Amino acid sequence: MEGEPVEDAVEDLSSGEENLDDEDNSQVSSEPQKRPEEVKKKIAETFFYTYEDVYSGPYATDDTEIPTDLLIFKHSFGYDCTRPVNLMIMDRDTVGYIAGNQVILQNLRTKYQKHVRSSHGGGIGFITAHPNKDYFAVGEKGKKPNIVIYTYPSVRPYRILKGGTEVAYVFGDFNRTGTLLASVGSSPDYMLTIWDWKQEETLLRSKAFAQDVYKVMFSAENEEHLTTGGSGHIRFWKMALTLTGLKLQGALGRFGKTAVSDIIGFVELPDGKVVSGTEWGNLLLWEGGLIKVELCQVGHKPCHEGPVSQLVFDEGDLYSVGKDGVIRMWNFEVVDTADPVDDTGLVEMEPMNELWLGKNVSLNFITKIHDHEQPFWFAQDTSGAIWKLDLTFSNMTHDPERVCTFHSGAIEAVSVSPFTYLMATTALDRSVRIYDFGSNSQVGVMKFKQGGTALTWAPAVVNPEGGLIAVGFEDGVVRIIEVYDPKRLPGHAGRANEIAEINLKQVFKPHAAAVTALAYKPKGDVFATGSKDKTVFFFAIEDEYKPIGFICVPGPVQALQWSPPSHDKSTLLILCENGFAVQVPAPLRGKHDAATTYHIKNLPTQYFHFYSIKSKLKLGEEIARREKEKQEKEKARLEWIKQQKELGLEVQETNEEEPEEEPLPPIYIPEEPSPILCGFYAAPGKFWLSLGGYDSGFLYHCEFSHDNKEDPEKRKDEPFEVIPMENTDNNPIHQISFCSHSPLMFCGMQDGSLRAYPLAYPLGEKGLSVGALKDYWYLNVHDNDNGQIRGICCSHDDRCLITCGGDGNIFTFDLWSEEELPKEPKVTIPPPRRGLEKEKATEDIKDPDAYTIEEYKQKKEHERKMKEAEEKKNKKREELSALRQDFVYLLQKNQELPMHMQLHREEFEMDRRIFEELDRQTLQRIQLVQKQLAWEHEKQFIGLQKLQTQFRDSLEFTLTVHAIQTNHQISTYSLLTVSEKYGQDKKHEDSKWAVHKEKWTALKEAEQAEEEIHRETSPVHRGSVVFENEAERLKTPEVRKPTTRYIESRRQKIRSLVEKYDALKAKIMKRRAEWHELSTHW
Repeated sequence: MEGEPVEDAVEDLSSGEENLDDEDNSQVSSEPQKRPEEVKKKIAETFFYTYEDVYSGPYATDDTEIPTDLLIFKHSFGYDCTRPVNLMIMDRDTVGYIAGNQVILQNLRTKYQKHVRSSHGGGIGFITAHPNKDYFAVGEKGKKPNIVIYTYPSVRPYRILKGGTEVAYVFGDFNRTGTLLASVGSSPDYMLTIWDWKQEETLLRSKAFAQDVYKVMFSAENEEHLTTGGSGHIRFWKMALTLTGLKLQGALGRFGKTAVSDIIGFVELPDGKVVSGTEWGNLLLWEGGLIKVELCQVGHKPCHEGPVSQLVFDEGDLYSVGKDGVIRMWNFEVVDTADPVDDTGLVEMEPMNELWLGKNVSLNFITKIHDHEQPFWFAQDTSGAIWKLDLTFSNMTHDPERVCTFHSGAIEAVSVSPFTYLMATTALDRSVRIYDFGSNSQVGVMKFKQGGTALTWAPAVVNPEGGLIAVGFEDGVVRIIEVYDPKRLPGHAGRANEIAEINLKQVFKPHAAAVTALAYKPKGDVFATGSKDKTVFFFAIEDEYKPIGFICVPGPVQALQWSPPSHDKSTLLILCENGFAVQVPAPLRGKHDAATTYHIKNLPTQYFHFYSIKSKLKLGEEIARREKEKQEKEKARLEWIKQQKELGLEVQETNEEEPEEEPLPPIYIPEEPSPILCGFYAAPGKFWLSLGGYDSGFLYHCEFSHDNKEDPEKRKDEPFEVIPMENTDNNPIHQISFCSHSPLMFCGMQDGSLRAYPLAYPLGEKGLSVGALKDYWYLNVHDNDNGQIRGICCSHDDRCLITCGGDGNIFTFDLWSEEELPKEPKVTIPPPRRGLEKEKATEDIKDPDAYTIEEYKQKKEHERKMKEAEEKKNKKREELSALRQDFVYLLQKNQELPMHMQLHREEFEMDRRIFEELDRQTLQRIQLVQKQLAWEHEKQFIGLQKLQTQFRDSLEFTLTVHAIQTNHQISTYSLLTVSEKYGQDKKHEDSKWAVHKEKWTALKEAEQAEEEIHRETSPVHRGSVVFENEAERLKTPEVRKPTTRYIESRRQKIRSLVEKYDALKAKIMKRRAEWHELSTHW
């Protein structure tokens, strides 16, 4: 049974479901519990969709004559290895991975590929295989994306799951039995959905988190448990059957004292605990939503040097996979029973086994398969490889095998051979790869020290054998490499296992920054290179590339293009990123003086500085729209009046006030110029441009002016013609390529799509016209988010088209239909150069800071000038030495003469004014130096004074005692001096104390005199008087004079000051004693 299901066969349950997510817990009831009265129709097990109704094919405008099968997908040579999980194993020979808008199923043994396109053309978010490998799920991207379940190996669309997320699916996972599928979406909803996928029903759903979620995984032991992890969080989910129905409950993991980390890899253990990785390489053991322990290696060494990308629990063993290229196996019981031993929460342990794959290996994901009953693992390496691993860790363990190799990261450039079905590519992974796209195989690869940024295959006029390639690198180096058949070398006929070899022929460094463009002159006598350092270098092509010179341009170079042979003069079009276009003629070797520098300053140059006109165009469109509305309103009014008159009704003319129009938008010019993305020549002196940023949406026809005296930075050049490009305002054209034999223009877009525009005639005959680009053919090829097309080129015979993108993919297409295509074309590897086997290996430039050609020239010129100056100095020194010798000889002769005949020394001076002038000049120079250094001298002097005041003047003078018979000496410990204010206060207090003491003494003497008088006059016995006085003192407080109380309070204050001073002095004496004891020990 094939066909589309009936509309009511599967109900869309998303509208009635409830999201009760909060920070820690969420509970969502299943839809069947809410509407039990509805009877759902079951989808039959034998039901299938038709692939033609599911997949997204090419799109063509209504009036275009381009057939929909213009391009037929042929092969994928790339691999998006930087995706978090992009590997799926279906059987022992077949792997699946996402390649742009396709899922590629590749047989590792035969290299045969089968591709499955996305259903909406918005891209693919994840793929995952069913546990029994009979099905696989493809989660897509785009507006309201689908999850499509395919059967395997028939690859027929079996089920389509709808309404699980808004924009894109990020990850999906089947449970152990394969009956349920969990999926998680991206921003803005981050929706977690549990599917009964065979019935295309949503069982449960909830918002997983408020930030990016990377993964969702079912528990292998308890299928009611799930775990999600992502940006700074981990969450534990449970499907619970409650009185109100099935609910999805989520508990957010609490990091506590542990630093918050992005959680990429995690696994649930059989007892419900969860082990997760961290960004710093340790493992976290979670229990009850909290971190129980943090696991590390002995010596607090992290479990991995970098993030832990995956954790796997398989047959009682726990494996951790790291970005450091290491897979470690841990003792499950030690991990599961680990308890904290101190406040740090760290528990040390050692791995049972480990496998290190290499220095430049970074693992993202591993998955298991059985090969002849032997378990094997396949691993995704972000450095551009798929590995086959044996993790049995026994004596019979197989060595790791790299089964596939690819570029890692974005493909920077692609070019094809002018004679055969060979193409070359380069990327920032520091490699250049050669592919045979006739037989769909890689024939050679060469590694370098820096990443490649530009590449072009030399035309036939430069290299008739067709094996020469120029490659530019990010350090400014250009390398000329040659591809050849090693079996055709003399004496090397036995190398049957090597298809092609790559030899480094020449290397030079013309630039100080990344090389962005390379171009051969059509006649093959000049080679040009452009760079981000705002220079273009020219080389004469002979047996070797000889430098002619370079020019400076107003911005970083984006592209270079020589004028076609149909133009009268040969000129180079230089496109800069910052909106400048420059045109120069080809310089000839020998016409420019390169003795001291390669900088060409007198080369005729024409400039074009793009000035935005998009706002002006939009304003014109708005004025036209308003005028059209007015005309339509007036026409409708006149028509109404005519109808009224035909009915015999009188129409009273009234002057209705028209509503006030909104003011027209102002002209907008972006502050930063829009970047030039690509362009090409039209007629001589004219060219077309595609721009990004605000000015995208048009192709601009521009012309160089003949007024080149104006400063290029102050120019404001406007295009004289534009062609609107449909749906390119937010999706600009990045690459444009033309077929040489057919009138087609191919455009590579920012969203990874490919467009083909039919032309009425080849471009070289008449060029583009305004109405020529209304109809087009369109296909989503590369990834819609990061698959910007970086290169498009046709094969030498226009039978194949190659595209490369920022997603790391390289696709080839057949340009004819299958009925018209001949059999698989045979590829001929270019023969080697004569005498190649006798040549020494070319010395490569390995230092990224090596001198450029101009810097080396300047260095040589500086050394030459210094050498000439040194030679002149030596010559002068020799002349001075000879004169000194002559002068000494004259002095000796003078000494030999009699005294009365000898000349005085002053008489040898030719002119005293010479020495006076020398002294004056010396004094002037000294004063000049003093004047130049006056500010620095004053600054240092003030700094010295501050240091002395702070650290030296604040110390008491030390007392030093010197020994008489030896050199020993001993000094007192330097102490901070008492402040002047404290000394004055202390002196004032001492004077007050002396005055109070005198008053106290006089008071005591007066009291004693009174007691004597009283004792003499009183008849009572002395003892009774004493007793009475004491009794009265106990009964009533003694009334003291104010002077006495004041004296006692001051005395108390003075006593406390003296005690503090004594304590401070005792402390100082103690420190002196300790210092003395320490010095005696030394």
